[in-house]
Amino acid sequence: MKSKNWAVLWFLGLIWGTSFLWIKVAVADVTPLVLVGFRTLFASLGLGAIVFYYRKIMPSWEVLRSKLPVFIVLALCNISIPWALISWGEQYVNSGIASIINSAMPLFTIIIAPLMIADERITLPKLAGLLTGFAGVVILMLPNVKEGWSSGLLGMGACLLATVFYAFAAVYARKNSGGLPPQLQAGLQLSLGSLFIWIAVFATEGMPALPTQPVTWLALVWLGLLGSCLAYILYFYLLHQIGPTRTSTTTYISPLVGVVLGVIFLGESLHWQTFLGAALILSGIFMVNMKRKEQEIIVAE
Repeated sequence: MKSKNWAVLWFLGLIWGTSFLWIKVAVADVTPLVLVGFRTLFASLGLGAIVFYYRKIMPSWEVLRSKLPVFIVLALCNISIPWALISWGEQYVNSGIASIINSAMPLFTIIIAPLMIADERITLPKLAGLLTGFAGVVILMLPNVKEGWSSGLLGMGACLLATVFYAFAAVYARKNSGGLPPQLQAGLQLSLGSLFIWIAVFATEGMPALPTQPVTWLALVWLGLLGSCLAYILYFYLLHQIGPTRTSTTTYISPLVGVVLGVIFLGESLHWQTFLGAALILSGIFMVNMKRKEQEIIVAE
């Protein structure tokens, strides 16, 4: 792989890894729904400009209308719901833990794919990877399980549920979202996701409270323009240059970045369960990806 592509790969992993830090910062000042609302708003504006730039290759309105139900599902399952769950969960769990749990998404993809796609099967290596990865999830959650239904356990559960939505969206997108430029796919998901989130904000919170701290605005802009808009651009670039399997190696980079940044900037502590759980989850993902066929999986971090 070219050095340029390696640099882009690591930069993408860095961006996605920092997202968990900025979510933790922002959720201390605004509600999870408002956080996701501004994140999707800034991301939609950025990608909207890109879609406008590439407007000459855009499909007709008839094609867009025919695909609208698909992107409503993707906006909910790949953007609105999982981002809200992660933001809610990070009120109660460390950003580093959230980044590790998020890396388990490929494990759920392996479970869901055979239920929706005929040629997908759970092979022995995939099964071994699943068991290894889920053992890591259990170990990661073990300290909170001992405390019963604590806020920490619920926060981890919310982050884990977000990965299930990501996995479903990845398989659903592979099956149903073909035929549109990737920039438009991302733009539609984020724009519709932003619409749904703001409806939820006004329905549940009324007039939302705006951020009071400058660092919160920095976090929201970072999450929208870098963690979402730029990340999508880099992701689609890598898909074209090196293929989905190699691109998925960002799964190994982002949790490392998330944990390190949480320790350095937020003073988060690490326990032996964190190291062992992360090692098992990443080992499981490695086993699942061995000899994996090239396929496109689009997910928002």
